[in-house]
Amino acid sequence: MELDDFKSAWQSLDRRLQLEGALKLHELRERRLNRARGSLYPLFWGQVAQILSGIPFILLASLLWMSQPAHASSIVAGILVHAYGVVLIVAAGLVLGALRKVDYAAPVLDIQKKLLRVRMLYIRSGMVAGLPWWFLWISILQVLAGLGDVDLLTKAPSLVWIGYGIGAVGLLVTWWFHRWARRPERAGLGRRMDDSLSGGSLRKALAQLDELQRFERD
Repeated sequence: MELDDFKSAWQSLDRRLQLEGALKLHELRERRLNRARGSLYPLFWGQVAQILSGIPFILLASLLWMSQPAHASSIVAGILVHAYGVVLIVAAGLVLGALRKVDYAAPVLDIQKKLLRVRMLYIRSGMVAGLPWWFLWISILQVLAGLGDVDLLTKAPSLVWIGYGIGAVGLLVTWWFHRWARRPERAGLGRRMDDSLSGGSLRKALAQLDELQRFERD
């Protein structure tokens, strides 16, 4: 009987320890997930700001359409400016949509996969927002001139062609540096560039999930 009592007490203690471990793991999970979710608020508001920033470009192009431009170069520039505003909004909307699909009640691995997709879309959104500026500034000047019924390509052709030439060179240099930084011998530089492009919010959220995954695995 003493042996049976000892086994029963040992089993009871084992169940209690398992329960305490499960409760601690649940508490840690909730704490890490809340931190991960909270760290993504700047990313959320950044995408909202990007959506709002796309509106002025659409409005500027709309003013040009209402003025009924007669110059083909002004019309092309207006299309580029209008398209840029729309693409800004769509790209940010895709990031926000991916954020909404993250289910924080799902397993950690599933959450990580969803956040990695958010990261990919966020990097693409940043590229969409930044790279066109190599050319966009001259298109904006053309639209502003077109509002005054001035064809900037005819009025100042050197400004327009030099501007687009600088944009082409800048875009090629950017592409070359992107390829150069990601060669195997410069893997560290490539990772740092990817980290800088992915934003601090996502890095913090993924770091919280990595720590939680390691704790669950151990």
